Amino acid sequence: MLITANLTKKTKRPPVQIFKSLPDVLSWLLSQIKVSDLKEDCKSAPAFAIFSEIYLNFALLLNNFTIQQKMRHIPNLITSLNLAAGFIAIIFASTGDLITASWFILAAMIFDFFDGFSARLLKAYSQLGKELDSLADVVSFGVAPALIIYHLIVDSVIPIPPSTPEGQIVVIWIYSLIPVIMPVCAALRLAKFNIDTTQTTSFKGLPTPANGLAVISVVIAANYSDSSLLKSFTGSPVALDIFTIVLSLLMVSRINLLSLKIINLKFKGNEGRYILAGMVIISLVFFGIGAAPLIIPFYIIASFLSILF
Repeated sequence: MLITANLTKKTKRPPVQIFKSLPDVLSWLLSQIKVSDLKEDCKSAPAFAIFSEIYLNFALLLNNFTIQQKMRHIPNLITSLNLAAGFIAIIFASTGDLITASWFILAAMIFDFFDGFSARLLKAYSQLGKELDSLADVVSFGVAPALIIYHLIVDSVIPIPPSTPEGQIVVIWIYSLIPVIMPVCAALRLAKFNIDTTQTTSFKGLPTPANGLAVISVVIAANYSDSSLLKSFTGSPVALDIFTIVLSLLMVSRINLLSLKIINLKFKGNEGRYILAGMVIISLVFFGIGAAPLIIPFYIIASFLSILF
């Protein structure tokens, strides 16, 4: 913002001064004010006009400076809500309330979408925001989903009968510890994303929010649908471990996957996104909430199909 101050003197009007920052205003004030002339100049109307104009310019600059500073923190605030939702999801998952934990992970996904959207809208990009977003995503889409899978595995094998051989007990605990690789791979995926400049229009590897969606879609669909297949899946430690390993490897893979950032609504350039939306809508219409676990497989298929356009 350019701020101007017109200096009015008795003999000659000097050129307009242009200020680009708050320090420029302060420096100019210090260079122009002369204590010896202050009493005499203040008696005249032109002097009053000068100081009125200086005050208004200074106030406007200070006001805009404050607003800009506040607007810069809006994306970080939304990212913090993402982190808070992820932490609350961990609390509910640790108590065994996996449905509520899943809904909070979904809330974290919504916050994750809007923090990037607001940063682009306000042009409030910062290195702090980038790092904070990654830390929040590790918690919300790495740790929280892994804890949900851990509880599903434990619930499927507990209680362990007293007559169970010791070797089988060791195998059961190995089954239950497999989910630890999920937050590790999520952290690796985000660390690589932060230093990879080639992932601006597409992703390499499964995004961490998609990992979180893959987990909670299974939990929510199994709870709210009558699918016996989903219920048997969430009750099988072997199936859950395979599921965990596949998602974790996808996160650290170099497979090109679709970015869901939409610049415009034209079909050209958004073919994969429209294909994904079509498949998801059709499956939900025919199969209801039970089709939710198909969203991530559809996402991968749409990513491959988008290469053809």
